[in-house]
Amino acid sequence: MSNAITATGEKPLPPAMLRELSVRSDWQGLARAASHYGVIVVVGALIWLVSSQYGIVWALPLVVVQGYFVAFLFMVVHETAHKTAFRSRALNLAFGHISSFAVGLPYEYYCLFHWDHHRYTQDPKRDPELLSVPIPTSDAQLVIVYSGLRQVAFRVGLMLRHALTGNATSPWIPESKRHIVVTEARLHLAGYVTLLLASIALHTLILLWVWVVPVIVGQLFLRPYLLAEHTGCDRTRSAFQNTRTTYTARFVRWFAWNMPYHVEHHAYPSIPFHALPKLNRIVADRIVYRGPGYIAVTRQTWAWFRRARNGTERPIGSD
Repeated sequence: MSNAITATGEKPLPPAMLRELSVRSDWQGLARAASHYGVIVVVGALIWLVSSQYGIVWALPLVVVQGYFVAFLFMVVHETAHKTAFRSRALNLAFGHISSFAVGLPYEYYCLFHWDHHRYTQDPKRDPELLSVPIPTSDAQLVIVYSGLRQVAFRVGLMLRHALTGNATSPWIPESKRHIVVTEARLHLAGYVTLLLASIALHTLILLWVWVVPVIVGQLFLRPYLLAEHTGCDRTRSAFQNTRTTYTARFVRWFAWNMPYHVEHHAYPSIPFHALPKLNRIVADRIVYRGPGYIAVTRQTWAWFRRARNGTERPIGSD
């Protein structure tokens, strides 16, 4: 993906520094992925043990915890889409496809979607993120947006349309890639059906409680996080103006693969996740939108959506 800063005429990093920060690492990626998937395995095992011994009601708090970690596998999909999670292309593809299956978001489709998001960030006519999430017209719709339920329904419906009709026509899907998107959707659907039939045959609900329900519940954490990235920022080409960096706890940064440093990522998308904290220290004074934590930013984005539906939206921070 192109460097969004040089495209707008702003001073880029010195070439030597950019090269240093852009070094990718299999070990960094494997450590992060092992911890992320490791927590999911541990919490999943606890859900199984507690539900087996005491009933699923007693395991529901663990299901919510599992939801956080499973939903944030989206960040693995995102980082591997950039091919920056690992130095090895094979590892990027392997973890990208596995994680995309886990969150119900076909990988090849997402790569195309995300490519256009970076090219046209905050362009209301061309940014796929804006095109696929229209502004809610009521508080009830706003609640649904922040719950992530609309996004889950959109993903499932889109995958079914691609798989069952063979129709993969979206502005961000080149004609030459449509057959790949359709084939991938059909493979995903076949995989889900196979797991469903296996669960029925084995008379088990374990996948429902350690995976399916957590994916849905986890959107309550993921969707506000994602809405913080650009909502209320300027509609310009500059990543330092159209994107927000949110300062948050180390725990959140770890399982979000450092994507709270989102200005830095959009400005220099070739720089891998593990180098973003260092990049932040270099460019922090140029960042326009700095979020003081996700609770505060969610209040700001919620207020922005309410103003937007009344036609009075303005960049957050311009009050």
